[in-house]
Amino acid sequence: MKTRIILRLLVGSFFMLTLIVGCKNEAKTETDTSATSQSDAQTKESGQAFIEDDGSTPNVLQIAIGSPDHTTLVAAVQAADLENALVNAGPLMVFAPTNAAFDALPEGTVDNLLKPENKDALANILKYHVTPGNYSKDFLKKFKKLGQANDQNVMIEVEGDDVFVGGAKIIGSVKAGNGIVHVVDKVMLPPEE
Repeated sequence: MKTRIILRLLVGSFFMLTLIVGCKNEAKTETDTSATSQSDAQTKESGQAFIEDDGSTPNVLQIAIGSPDHTTLVAAVQAADLENALVNAGPLMVFAPTNAAFDALPEGTVDNLLKPENKDALANILKYHVTPGNYSKDFLKKFKKLGQANDQNVMIEVEGDDVFVGGAKIIGSVKAGNGIVHVVDKVMLPPEE
């Protein structure tokens, strides 16, 4: 009789263990499937640029995203897939044209550059607005030119207290966690090679 009870307990335990393990595997499969579909939906939005962090000093990309005067620049950065480049440790100096600077370009220029087939040309223009360093407007007065992220040089001119980079006047500056954003009044176009 004791043997029967022990046998029933063993069989019952084995059955319960099988049931529990089966349920865990089924739950894991559902989790994996939902994680995969989330991953597919967010393929474009991956990398450091898309990590949210409320505690750190905003990086140059976050500063641009938070500025109502730089919505066109942000759209261009997104169209060129350069978000992750702007959140690197740096230091980076970004010369950020305002919406008005983009509006001053010939009609249709921005719309044309935002087309997928013009991604490389757009990226080249945007990289011409970025250089390594973290220099204030006053410190930039000591330079004659800067090497930009697109491997071209941009000239610096000083007129009184005004500093012009590639013909664009620095009208404001904002320190960032990974460099500095210099707000400029003009879109700088790289020289034709």
